[in-house]
Amino acid sequence: MRQKLIVISTLLILCLTLNAQVSGTAKVTPKKMIYVEGGTFQMGSTNGGSSEQPIHTVTVSSFLIGKYEVTQKEWQEVMGYNPSYSEGDNRPVESITWYDAVEFCNKLSEKEGLTPAYTINGFDVSCNWSANGYRLPTEAEWEYAAKGGKKSKNYKYSGSDNIDDVAWYNTNSDGRSHDVGTKAPNELGIYDMSGNVWEMCWDSFDNSYYSNSPSSNPRGPDRGPANSNRGGSWKKGLIGDCRVTKRELRITGTNYNDLGFRVVRK
Repeated sequence: MRQKLIVISTLLILCLTLNAQVSGTAKVTPKKMIYVEGGTFQMGSTNGGSSEQPIHTVTVSSFLIGKYEVTQKEWQEVMGYNPSYSEGDNRPVESITWYDAVEFCNKLSEKEGLTPAYTINGFDVSCNWSANGYRLPTEAEWEYAAKGGKKSKNYKYSGSDNIDDVAWYNTNSDGRSHDVGTKAPNELGIYDMSGNVWEMCWDSFDNSYYSNSPSSNPRGPDRGPANSNRGGSWKKGLIGDCRVTKRELRITGTNYNDLGFRVVRK
C-alpha cells in the first residue's frame, strides 16, 4: 500500500510540474517551423534567364523555416495593423517593404524571448548570423528549402512538376492571394513556395555576386537598392515565375501587393 501511495504521489507531482511548465510557456505560441537539414545542392538553372546562371554548387547549414508564409493575422498580432491588399486572416501579408519585414522579425523575436537577428539603424540593416531570433532566408536557404532539401525530387516547382498542384498563380488565382497551406506542400512539408505571393530574401539583387558567390552559406552582397525575391505570385505568377530557381528584383523600400515573406531561424 505504501509503495502504491509513493507511486501515485510521484505521478501527481510530475503532472503538476508539467502543467506548470506548459502554463508558463502558453502565453506565446511558437511559429510553425520546418527543420531543414543542411546539405549541398546545385543552385541555379540553365532553363531560365541569365540571372539564374551559372549553375553552381552551394552548401548550406541546417536551419528552421516557416511552414507557411507569414499571415495577416500573425502580422497584426505583432505589428498592430494590417496593410494587405487581399484581406484575410490566413492569407499572406503583403503591401509591406523589406524594411517592414526585418522589423517584424525583430519584434517577433523579442515577443518570444529570442535574440533579435537584426540591428536596424534607419535604412542601415545588419544581421547577427549567430542570433537565435527570426530573420529572412538567404537566397541559397530559400532555394534549397524550395527544392526539398535532402528529400528533393528535382521538381520544377516547389513540390511538383504540375504547377496547379502546388501554386496559386495568375491563371487560377482569381486575381487575389489565397489562404496559406491550401495547395499541396513540397517534399519537406513546406507550403506555397511556388505562387501565392513572392517571398523576400535577405540578399540584395546582384547578378555578378550570384554568379561568383561563396560556395558555403552565401549571404548576398552589400545592401543595394533592389532586393531578391523568389517563388512567383497570384498576380505575376506566370508558370515560369513559379519555378524554384526563378529570381526577381524589387526596390527594397517599396511595397507591392503580391510580395510577402516567410521567416527562418538558426
